Amino acid sequence: MNKKRLSWVDVTKGFLMILVVIGHYPGQLDFPLSKYIYWFHMPAFFILSGLFFKPVVEKGLLKLSIHKRFMQLIVPYLFFLVSITLIRYGIEIGSGNTDLSWYINDLSTIAVGGRFVRGAYGVFWFVTTLFFTYLFFLWLTKYFSRTKQFIILAIFYIIAHFESIIAMHVIGGKPSEASQAIPMIWNIDVALMAVVYFALGYYMKDIWTNVTKRWMIAGVVVSVTAVLLDSLSVIDYRLSMKFLRYDHFLLDLVIPLSFTLVLVGGFQFITSRMSLNWLQHVEKHSLSIMYLHIFTDILLNDYFTYGIIGFTAFGLFIPIIVSIIIQKMMPHGKLFLGGFSPKKNATTPAIN
Repeated sequence: MNKKRLSWVDVTKGFLMILVVIGHYPGQLDFPLSKYIYWFHMPAFFILSGLFFKPVVEKGLLKLSIHKRFMQLIVPYLFFLVSITLIRYGIEIGSGNTDLSWYINDLSTIAVGGRFVRGAYGVFWFVTTLFFTYLFFLWLTKYFSRTKQFIILAIFYIIAHFESIIAMHVIGGKPSEASQAIPMIWNIDVALMAVVYFALGYYMKDIWTNVTKRWMIAGVVVSVTAVLLDSLSVIDYRLSMKFLRYDHFLLDLVIPLSFTLVLVGGFQFITSRMSLNWLQHVEKHSLSIMYLHIFTDILLNDYFTYGIIGFTAFGLFIPIIVSIIIQKMMPHGKLFLGGFSPKKNATTPAIN
């Protein structure tokens, strides 16, 4: 993709990362902002990830491709997981917590990850789900024809909704508690839903890379209509991928796709006329922001009083500073921030 296209992609991802931070604001707002953010922001990340997917067709490259994604996703995951845990335990020990069973139970929960970890680890599910989403789609495109890919994706989509119905309507209660009644490490089951969004990013690449006026108008009409119907209590649509809350078979596709079309089309239009380098800068440090914005609030809210603007500012600026320090001062810092690239040689084709 050319630089112009990369510009709007980075800007869109930077804006989405800001929405991630805002969506975790623990205070109350008069407008249900978080509800509408959750309608599309995580599906949009999977869609944009699928946009850059390239099937592995060369023999011998499958393991190398998986290794690259492991280094780019799971290594930073483990780095931030261990770092935050060590700081947490240092604080706990400093406050007098010497209960060994507490640490054992906490470590076991952290190891399971996904929807079972909350607080400072609230966003960690996304990375493990993205990794397994990539593996699922890599498998699909490697071994199945396009028609069979569609059939398998439809089956995944049905299974994901069946699981959601069990959690939300059979088990019932709060989504965060109901979803935890279904055991699963690293939220691998959410990849059944995520891979559909990922696939839409891949299959609809021509649409995403150049959102036409027709698609933009369609996205705006559907998005505005959905918000109006929700505000009038005609519908009560909610989406929470982490907690398996995707129990509307049609709207779980229509609404995230419509909002993502508006977002992508809007930033394509804006970046063609002006530079948004500050959003590209946010995207550059998005991994650190994602992992650290909640933990930043946990560390600071006992000492500072702030609303959503302060929460967002701290959740962006401090992780960016930490990201810069890791890159500049820590050995292999770029590796811990997902900056892994396999070494190229004359006999090994480039891996996407």
